[in-house]
Parts: sequence; C-alpha cells; structure tokens
Amino acid sequence: MAGEDAARTRALAVLRIRSTALAVALLPAAFAVVLLVAGATGRIGGGGWDALRWAVLGGALAVLVLAGGVAAVIVRARPAVSPTVPVAESCAPELYRMVRDLAGRLQVPAPSAIALTPDCDSWLEDRSHQRHRTGRAGRRLARRAPQAPVLVIGSPFMWWMRVAELRALLAPVVAGTGPSADPDIAAARRFVRGLDAAVAVSAQGAAVPGGRGGLTRMVRRPALAFIGWVARLLLRGCRAHIAEMERAVAAAASERAQAVDYGLRIVAQEQVGLAYAGWDRLLTRVALPAWRMGRWPSRLDAGVVSALTELSRRDRLAEGFESRLGERPACDLLEEPGTIDEAASLLAARLFHGVPSRSAIGWSPVAWEAYPEEVVDRIWRSDAARLHRVLDELSPPAGVPDGAGIGEGHGPAKATLARVLDRLSQGGSEELAARISVLQAREEREQAQAETLVGPTVPTAAVGPEGDPATPVYQLLPPRTGRELLTDHVTAMVCCAAVDTAGAAPGLDWLDGPALLVGGTPRSDLSWPVLRLVENGDAAPLRSWLNAVGVRLEKPVRLV
Repeated sequence: MAGEDAARTRALAVLRIRSTALAVALLPAAFAVVLLVAGATGRIGGGGWDALRWAVLGGALAVLVLAGGVAAVIVRARPAVSPTVPVAESCAPELYRMVRDLAGRLQVPAPSAIALTPDCDSWLEDRSHQRHRTGRAGRRLARRAPQAPVLVIGSPFMWWMRVAELRALLAPVVAGTGPSADPDIAAARRFVRGLDAAVAVSAQGAAVPGGRGGLTRMVRRPALAFIGWVARLLLRGCRAHIAEMERAVAAAASERAQAVDYGLRIVAQEQVGLAYAGWDRLLTRVALPAWRMGRWPSRLDAGVVSALTELSRRDRLAEGFESRLGERPACDLLEEPGTIDEAASLLAARLFHGVPSRSAIGWSPVAWEAYPEEVVDRIWRSDAARLHRVLDELSPPAGVPDGAGIGEGHGPAKATLARVLDRLSQGGSEELAARISVLQAREEREQAQAETLVGPTVPTAAVGPEGDPATPVYQLLPPRTGRELLTDHVTAMVCCAAVDTAGAAPGLDWLDGPALLVGGTPRSDLSWPVLRLVENGDAAPLRSWLNAVGVRLEKPVRLV
C-alpha cells in the first residue's frame, strides 16, 4: 500500500540518522587504527607522528566510552507506559475472538494483548521492552521475533457502545498492527522511544543527587547532561521523519480498514463524541466531588451509561440514541465486567486525582445507590462545619477570648443559616474565602501526610508510569479559587438547612453531580441566589428562595 511504503521510507530516514550517529562515534577510532597501522608498517614514525598517534588513540577511546554510555542509556531506558487495566484472555475470550477475527479480515497480525484505559480513546502500544529481562531467559526472549503491540481500548466505549459499533470503531486501530510488524518501522520506533526515554532519564538523574560521595555526583551530572544533549540532538533530527511516518501509518491503517464495517463506523464515531461528553461530565461533576472527600465510585463505566442516557433525554442532538440500549453492549464481551469496571474506576481515581490505593487512610469505594448519603450529604455537612469553624474564629462565641485558634476545643456558636446570611450581608466575603482556603489546604496536607505514613501501594490491576502513585497524572480542573470555595460552602450550608428543616434530601444528578431534592425533584435554581449573596452581599434573592422551599433559618443544622 502507498501509505505503508511512505511510512517505510520515513523509517529508513530515521535509521539513517541512527547509522550516521554511529559512524560519527566510530570515526575517531577508524582514524586511530589508520595511524597505528601506518606506524606499524613504517610508513610514518618518529617526531610528532608518535605524539599525534597516541593523542588520537586517547581521543578515540574517550569517544568510544562516551558513545557506549549514550548507547547503553538509550537501550536500557524504559519508555513510558500508559496506565491501563490489563484484560487477560481468560477474562474476555469473546473480546479476544472478535479482535482476532477483525485482524484476520484486515489481513494483519492480531494484537498481543488487550488493555483498558479510563479515557475515551483507543490505540496500539508497543510494550515489547517489558519482555527484556536479565539472564539467559531474557537473552532468548530478545532474539525472538518482535511482539505485536497491545490494543488499548477506552473503558467507556465498552459500556456505552454496542458490540457492532465497537468492532467498527476498532477496525482502523487494529489495522495499525500491519505497519507495526514491519522491521524497519518497528526499529525506527524503538530508536525514537529509546531517545525519548534517555532524555527523561538524564533530566531526572541530573536533578537528583546520586551516590554518597561528592566525586560520584560530580561525574554523574555532567555525564547525564551530555547524554541528554546527544539524545535531544538526535530527536530533533528525527522529529520530522517520525511525524511523517506516523501520519503515513495512520493513513495506511484507515485505508486498509475501509473494507470492514465502513458505514457502521460513521455511527460509531458519533457515539465517540457523545461518550466523551458524558464521560467528562461524570468525572468532573460526579467522581471529582467524591474523590475530594476520600471516596471513589467503584462503577464509573456503569455510571457513564446512566449519564449518557440522561444526556440523550435532555439533548435533542442525541435523540434516538437511547433506543440503542436494547442491543447487546460491548461489556458483555467481558466475563466479569463488574471487576474490570472496579479496576478501571480505581485507576481513574489515581490518574485524575491521585487516590493512592485501597489501603490508604479514609479511602474506600462507594456504590451508586449509596452516593447521595455517603458522599453528597457528607460533603455538605463537612463544608458547613468548616464554614462555621471559620465564623467561630472571626466572631468567637460568648466566653471565648478573641484570637482563639481554629483548632481549639471551645464550644462553637449554633450552626444556623441565619448566622451565615447575617455575616455575608455585612460584607467581608474576601476574608471568609481566604480563611476557608487556608483551612482546607491545611486539612488536605494533614490527610496527605497520614497517607504517606501508611505507605500506600500501587494497585496491582494497573500498569502505570513510575513514580509516586499518590500524584495525579492528569488535572481534571484547575484548583478552586477562594471565592469558588466560599460559594460551595455557603451552598452546602443551605442544602444542610433544607434537609434538616424542610424535608429535602441529598440526591445525584448524573450530569450535574450532587443535587438537592425538594419533593423528589432536583432544584437547579439555587446557584444564582448564592452567588448574589457571596459576590454582592445581597441576601434578598436567597431569602426568597428559602421561604419558597420552607427552610427555617434560625433552626440549628447537624454538622459532621
């Protein structure tokens, strides 16, 4: 195919750069050999020739040592691996059969394995470097034929898409195993991945002092800096060729896949956009609030079906998609979809928020049916308690001296909504927002320190990047400002008062997250009155809303 030929041409250009770098490293040695042979045969000798010969020989040896060090780092460096949940063939025999049948129709090698990622994307990933091990067994593995790449599938696709749609969506992805089996393309990819990994190793190693002695550090840092400089120089030379190669590979895969389920693939692509929208809202508005309080929803992928079904009801662009739910979902291709969903949900919590593991202090899974009581209600009451702790600091109760710290054990004033409205009506929301930010940051640091003492471990179901598993890899939303935190805390206080005095209840909206149910119906008209109070000190709109709902301002609410 034309695309594969173009990709091979670019791959050969990358390999020529590798050969040129090797030739440059060997050139001083070749010159030294010429001088040594000439001296041994008597063609040159005496005078300055001897000094030149030994100088060139010493320089050649130094260059060989440096080149060997660079080559060793490039070869031994471990390229980054995408965090995924591996799916063994015994856990999904039907899925493996479908993928192999698809590869057979496309006349390409079947992927070596299948894994899921908590994201709306699918790709092929070469993990052949993971097979290399030290010892005799490792040497035997290294001499085998290149391993086919791993097929990584977005877990939301497995639950939302139907089997036929998933097959059509994966066709161009699986078709990419054809170019991956080409030895020139595979060699070019390995070379570039090694360079990229070497740059990362040099950057990390130079930043962290190595060894106990000062001499070791003095030698290591310049060496790593040199290796990083060489790797970056080679990467710059390869960048254009490798980019064109990958574009040609993608074009060839798309061309090859046109013969398989092409019409259905258009429908599947529409579902990709819908799945991405629902998945994003589920993560940011439903999962993120739970993660912030130390709980992780254990069935995120099942939740995305509910979220997308709700979206299809609300959005006219999604009309007709709900009828698809009568067809067989792709998750039926898994033997134990609940177990896989739980592993993917935990990995999502780790990637997007930094949940370390099941064993960390306070972290525990939560089922969807328990979400309103165990997450929504607890969020509201903990936020309301934090708001009143700050109010106690600014306006201490009777009998408490001014200046008492937030952490003192004094008796707080009654936690009433009237107290919050009166305080904000007088102004000073900036000070309240600043103090809430400080208090929440302190609590988060204490929680992080407690988790560090426990020594959390990486979940065995996830294969991810090296480093601290408690550090989020991706940031879903930017940190909340003080004003946003104050708004959330005031909203939480209003919701607590509505639950305790007006018969309201905590609820879950699949697209908007925590919801206040009044008479069994979500109330979405609370945001503007609260913003008016926080930003302008105007409590009239909120008082009208509270009167309409029947909230009693003077009655104390229950706090955590």
